[in-house]
Amino acid sequence: MTADPAKSAAPTWGPMRSYGRIKSRTLKPRQAALFDTLLPRIAIPEEGPLDPQVLMPGATGCWLEVGFGGGEHMAAQAEERPDVLFLGCEPFLNGVGSALRHIDERGLENVRLHGGDVRPVLQRLPDASLDRVLVLFPDPWPKARHQKRRLVQAETLAEFVRVLKPGGRFRFVTDWKDYAAWTLERALRQPGLKWLAGRADDWRTPPADHVTTRYEEKKLGDTPPIYLDFDRL
Repeated sequence: MTADPAKSAAPTWGPMRSYGRIKSRTLKPRQAALFDTLLPRIAIPEEGPLDPQVLMPGATGCWLEVGFGGGEHMAAQAEERPDVLFLGCEPFLNGVGSALRHIDERGLENVRLHGGDVRPVLQRLPDASLDRVLVLFPDPWPKARHQKRRLVQAETLAEFVRVLKPGGRFRFVTDWKDYAAWTLERALRQPGLKWLAGRADDWRTPPADHVTTRYEEKKLGDTPPIYLDFDRL
């Protein structure tokens, strides 16, 4: 009998720096205040199992955005789907501050945030508990000697498969050709994932439910955005 990849043992990850700086400019006063007022109410608990139904009773689904940047995409998706719980992980403190502002301005009640590495959060999520995992424009680490720091690794993909429900979706978007090829190569080797593209337009054209952000519009990479969608078998 073939083992279900979602039932594999938890990975034994060592230290990995998959992101750059933690903080740059000084937080704006409003954002700094939201760290004290809003964040304690919507922070993902630091310890113990993470059950989406406990975090948001009655949620009809749960999405995880890994590295949400300024939170623009996450907030727009959460506003569109108030019945779905959105988990966001971002180590860059200025990004967390920006996300808090978006959440506050839109009055969102269905977002929970973690200001740090996503991996400890993944390890505490139950099997088959997420409907979507989104990795949008992650740090490309373009130099060959730094590519071991990329978020997308075999171990991370295995965890995505474990926490996704059958039929759930993993979406990866980048504007760096090499990172797109890197991710596609590893995802195609990962048991439990099926690439959905049938023609070039499927990875060149934004999915119907994609939200374009100001960061994406800056075109900082070496290619127009590449959109890779995979379903959990």
